[in-house]
Amino acid sequence: MASAPHAPIPRSLFALSIFYGGMVCIAGVLGNKQVSLGPISALGPLVGLPPLAVEAGIFAFLLLVVTSSAVAELHGQKVAGRLVLLGFVPLLVSMVLTLVVLELPAAPEMDRAHLAAFEQMMGATPWIWAGGIVAYGVSQTLNVTIFSWLKGREGGRLLWFRAATASALSQIVDSVLFISIAFGLSAVGWLMAGQMLAKVVLSIVLVPPLIYLMVALGRRLDG
Repeated sequence: MASAPHAPIPRSLFALSIFYGGMVCIAGVLGNKQVSLGPISALGPLVGLPPLAVEAGIFAFLLLVVTSSAVAELHGQKVAGRLVLLGFVPLLVSMVLTLVVLELPAAPEMDRAHLAAFEQMMGATPWIWAGGIVAYGVSQTLNVTIFSWLKGREGGRLLWFRAATASALSQIVDSVLFISIAFGLSAVGWLMAGQMLAKVVLSIVLVPPLIYLMVALGRRLDG
């Protein structure tokens, strides 16, 4: 008996999946730089706190949140959950390749300063690797779950509200998990509070317009 033909993958799901995998890989690289948040950073001294700064990987992580939420909006929670799980593949493979490259001997003609900078940027302790893996899986799954739950409660109208709320809550959990695992409980305090505040503000400001843009692009791709 001939098997039934499989339905073709929607073009939006194909495109968003490729984009998602790229953001999973680049987030850890961008996280090596701390960035000041400009006007947001100025809020700290007003309330007696240091200026706000955040690791630059947050921008890639917010795009991950937007992408998984867009997939949940277009194709449902189950498909978005599978996308998050598949995201572990490029994440783990990129980590293994990084470790392999760090162990390989550098070419004699490579500039020593460049080599030292590369090793310093790409090297990480096992706890930082573990923190990134756990924080990714839990926060992205939580984002899809909250987004889909809110859609079921409010009927699918308030896309901006669902996206911003799910992003803010999942990014708070991301900060708690990553900082606690990577740096220990001694790092809990202003470092965690600053990360949380910055991620919540960015979720409210950036996620709503981006989710509308990505959902509209997905619907356009699907005709």
